[in-house]
Amino acid sequence: MFKNFWAGALGFYKVSLTGSIDLANQTGFAGIDFNIREAASIADERGVGYVADLFKAAEIEPAFWNLPVDWRGDKWQEGLQELPRFAALARELGCLRTGSVCPSSNAERGFDENYAWHVQRLRPFAEVLNDQGIQFGLEWNGPQHMRPEDRHDFIYTMEGMLALFESVGTGNLGLILDVFHLISSGGSVDDMDKLSPNDIVNVHVNDVAPGLKLSEYHDLVRGFPMEKGGLPLPEFMQKLTAIGYAGPVTCEPFSRRVPGYWPHDDDALSDPLEAAQLTAGYMAQLWRAGNLAHGT
Repeated sequence: MFKNFWAGALGFYKVSLTGSIDLANQTGFAGIDFNIREAASIADERGVGYVADLFKAAEIEPAFWNLPVDWRGDKWQEGLQELPRFAALARELGCLRTGSVCPSSNAERGFDENYAWHVQRLRPFAEVLNDQGIQFGLEWNGPQHMRPEDRHDFIYTMEGMLALFESVGTGNLGLILDVFHLISSGGSVDDMDKLSPNDIVNVHVNDVAPGLKLSEYHDLVRGFPMEKGGLPLPEFMQKLTAIGYAGPVTCEPFSRRVPGYWPHDDDALSDPLEAAQLTAGYMAQLWRAGNLAHGT
């Protein structure tokens, strides 16, 4: 496992590829999430080798790229046509992990119809990625408020996502395993015993206030890992170690202390470096709590 930096998770969406690499390098992260469209634009202008050298020179891993096309929308076929170019570039850069989110409710389709729709829609995207040896991660949404009464429930648990992957059947689908969504969906760390390393594409860490009922978890009310003490983070990290997971661990705090589309404090950090340093401090606490070796 290694500490992975994602500027967008801190609300700094406009930080460039080189800026993200520099922030990670300065604050002790081993890898980054990055924008594959931006990387493709740079590669078109200066070559793939130039992009690869940006990572190599800073000793930063190109760890994960968020899927840059909308597989759920009306223009999904256009996105599918774009995807091979991005997947090929990612393979050349050695970044074999991408992903997206799978909504836990739907306004029009009931569960069975929606399940069949997801299998049919996801399969061609997963096949394109599989052609380049890339894992396709999906994140489920655990909180109850994301399944309102006026919508049809869909998959909101780890077990449900694993079943969906089996139905798609391409062999390269895996979990974006967010500790918040695991616990807020009614799951536990022990549920991870059924996982293998290949079942996990990326890991997200954060924290909540202690003592919450399941109905009180809210997607946009979280904090930095080890900040609040409400999630079983030491056990979570130890379980990942026992599974043998060796990929990125990414802080996604949805914290009021950093800017973003969620409500933030008036004195939220405006300097990306300060936000990266704050994140690095909490990630160091997490590593210590999980009895993980320094720097891994």
